[in-house]
Amino acid sequence: MAALFRLLARLPLPLLHNIGALAGWIAYLASPTYRRHFQQNIAQAGQRRARWAAVAEAGKSILELPRIWLRPQQEVVRGVVRVSGWDLVEAAWAENRGILFLTPHLGCFEITAQYYAAQRPITVLYREPKQRWLRPLLAAGRGAQLQLAAADLGGVRRLLKALRQKEAVGMLPDQVPGSGEGVWVPFFGRPAYTMSLAARLAETGASVLLAYAERLPYGVGYHLRLQRLSAPLAGSLAERVAQLNGELEGLISQCPSQYLWGYNRYKVPAGVTVARFARSGYPPGP
Repeated sequence: MAALFRLLARLPLPLLHNIGALAGWIAYLASPTYRRHFQQNIAQAGQRRARWAAVAEAGKSILELPRIWLRPQQEVVRGVVRVSGWDLVEAAWAENRGILFLTPHLGCFEITAQYYAAQRPITVLYREPKQRWLRPLLAAGRGAQLQLAAADLGGVRRLLKALRQKEAVGMLPDQVPGSGEGVWVPFFGRPAYTMSLAARLAETGASVLLAYAERLPYGVGYHLRLQRLSAPLAGSLAERVAQLNGELEGLISQCPSQYLWGYNRYKVPAGVTVARFARSGYPPGP
């Protein structure tokens, strides 16, 4: 598998995206579980019109990974052919503030941190892949360009240190956290166990930016899009986490065909009790 991964890294992006589109359909048709999650999640979000395009885009997101991880950084960065909102990054630099990049499973979420890393240091939260053969490839690829922080207490300390040093950190805020690391809040109208770390890190005074790289047609590259939150985070922890979920919903709705709807976003992690929601839509607090 590692040899195949390295071989794929040598292929041009248009070809990878064509193969990926086919792979996306094979995965959709071959796995009833994946297909069920996909259909339920996209229906929950009211985005059924994007479902067929999203099947192919999910495959593209996997097949482009070898190239992004293993090709030279400058070559990868050149794949970003358009950037919107970079002035927000420069404003944070001018104000000597750390930057918290929140990038959901939308578009090419791997390339956003790579693009920033070509200019300044960035620390990203990650979970070690279950496949052992993939771990050295991740270390040689993503780990060579980015500072990696494992999803544990030591990793959280690394993220906090980076923000205090006015550097950037990045994370996938829609990734289901482990027990004790999240709260139950709505996501597209359905209770979802959601990481609280992003809301807590925002308390450092860092500039919070939403980011995703839209995959452009015919493999010509990516459009990196950056935007600030529509309003400052406020209220209890659960309310702030719910506010971030609302921001992610708006971001995903800009490009619904490139969200990973097959991701089991509403799963209940081991050891987590399903919360009872009040009429307000939030679980009862202390």
